[in-house]
Amino acid sequence: MSSSSAAQPPVFNPITGAIRALAMDAVQQAGSGHPGAPMGMAEIAEVLWRRHLKHNPANPRWADRDRFVLSNGHGSMLLYALLHLTGYDLPIEELKRFRQLHSKTPGHPEYGYAPGIETTTGPLGQGIANAVGMALAEKVLAAEFNRPGHTIVDHRTWVFVGDGCLMEGISHEACSLAGTWGLGKLTAFYDDNGISIDGHVEGWFTDDTPKRFEAYGWQVIRDVQGHDPEAIEAAIAQARADATRPTLICCKTVIGAGAPNKQGSHDVHGAPLGAAEIAAAREHIGWTHPPFEIPADVHAAWDARANGGVHEANWNTKFAAYQAAFPEPAAEFKRRVLDGELPSDWPQHVEAVLARIADKAETIATRKASQNAIEAFAPKLPELIGGSADLAGSNLTLWSGARGVGRTGGGNYIHYGVREFGMAAIGNGIALHGGLIPYTATFLMFSEYARNALRMSALMKLRQIFVFTHDSIGLGEDGPTHQPVEQTATLRLIPGMDVWRPCDTVESALAWACAIERATGPSSLCFSRQNLPFQPRTAAQVAAIRRGGYVLSDAAGEARAVVIATGSEVALAMAAQKALADEGISVRVVSMPSTNVFDRQDAAYRAQVLPAGLPRVAVEAGSTDGWYKYVGLEGRVIGLDRFGESAPAGELFKYFGITADAVVQAVKSLIQ
Repeated sequence: MSSSSAAQPPVFNPITGAIRALAMDAVQQAGSGHPGAPMGMAEIAEVLWRRHLKHNPANPRWADRDRFVLSNGHGSMLLYALLHLTGYDLPIEELKRFRQLHSKTPGHPEYGYAPGIETTTGPLGQGIANAVGMALAEKVLAAEFNRPGHTIVDHRTWVFVGDGCLMEGISHEACSLAGTWGLGKLTAFYDDNGISIDGHVEGWFTDDTPKRFEAYGWQVIRDVQGHDPEAIEAAIAQARADATRPTLICCKTVIGAGAPNKQGSHDVHGAPLGAAEIAAAREHIGWTHPPFEIPADVHAAWDARANGGVHEANWNTKFAAYQAAFPEPAAEFKRRVLDGELPSDWPQHVEAVLARIADKAETIATRKASQNAIEAFAPKLPELIGGSADLAGSNLTLWSGARGVGRTGGGNYIHYGVREFGMAAIGNGIALHGGLIPYTATFLMFSEYARNALRMSALMKLRQIFVFTHDSIGLGEDGPTHQPVEQTATLRLIPGMDVWRPCDTVESALAWACAIERATGPSSLCFSRQNLPFQPRTAAQVAAIRRGGYVLSDAAGEARAVVIATGSEVALAMAAQKALADEGISVRVVSMPSTNVFDRQDAAYRAQVLPAGLPRVAVEAGSTDGWYKYVGLEGRVIGLDRFGESAPAGELFKYFGITADAVVQAVKSLIQ
């Protein structure tokens, strides 16, 4: 909560009346939704969107547009109303289909559905974290590309937040970093209405929110009357004047303002107002038009297309001058920010890197192989921006060209501190902004802290790379609190997430290359703490790694079984193959670094790798359930369906029976 001063009621007019009417009518027609926030924030939205927001509805992806995030995403009709009124390609028919199947107006804003939606919000707190990432991306790109007299990156990030967003712990993680980084172009409007779904928040939210944000290093503007346009205007001017601190504008509002019998209560938060209250609201705010009808003069007052076209045209003139003065950075800006493409010689670079790695044939931990891959790829990709949650020396995410992002200037490496959830969500914001490819790192076990941000990354199909090290009981003495058992398996279950668990240096580098190249979804790269042996391959086998699973070592004679392995357990499978061969039993070893990618291959390829009729054994030092789809109920899976123990890694693998001998015995049990 903010301080205790009360909100003054609004002076109703047709401009804000359009927002209120569209919100209450769409929610009523859908039979569900949240009219309270749109009605309570109508004046804030009107001042921001009509007087300050730099955008072009005719080109929603214009690079130097301001970013707007509705972190309290349950109030989605506010955003849909704004997009429709200002001239985006979101016709009134889509607002009539609010919350209906395949509409562009789902219950919460969904990135990629309607033009102008900058991020998917709904899980509270993540929108403000995304906004921090967007503002950071703007700052980093501005430091890299702007030149004296030529400012081509210069936009702001605006975000609406509610009480629920600020109750969520992720708001602390992200907003404390925003203050540390001095994100002066980030402005958050706090809808301080004192209401959540359960009612008045005094029983569960008594924080002194302004003091909290002041402690983060934000400029805080207290007790702004959120229904007074001139007070809001003055607060925005104050926010703009401070270039070194993000700003929190604490707006006193009445939830559901305009609904005379329900406003100010939780009754307007998450349910339709009802026909009687809507009729009363129409009379109360002076709105005489039928549902979904907006008068032409109101539409004209909102229409931002002409002004947006001027903004973009002015920027195009600036960029043309920039191109003439600085052709090389302009070409790089076009490649990365405008076109979103990798360097034209990227494939050749990857092949050269793989050849060097194969020549070295190193036996090292795959986390070290990951660092080597970063070292090889990052100089080619200035858009690669990394970070770790206070584990850089363990995750091995630093490289020789890493430059820390701080309060001044740009950089390409972010020290997030112990903030796994905030880190992942900020990374999502960086990816959403464009022009940068973020990677974020922690121990695989602590992917749990970041879990919903990983899911949101997959839901939005973002190019973010999640680096997870210490990927099994192989981390040893830190014990079961740090030993992931079910994490890799559950990451594989996230729709759209590609999970890679490489077995050596070559697979690690290719996992990185595939993640970088993947523009339509995130990747999780899971690396070992312990050393893993290099596996020799032909050129064809190296190429086949990209297919997620491939024959690493075929049987000397006619195969009697297939052993499938991933990550550190590939070495066990290879040792078992040799032991079985010594007994005259030929088996095929399949390395499957990414089940997700393998499952997308055509049926003929999958059958070629895993021939029908051959018994199968799978081995991975983790949860076993997911492997039965490859081995069948009649097959065997060697893994771990309990928590680990604290001991040296070698002892743990023996103790839990994840050994080459166990693979040998499993194969024999199937063929005898």
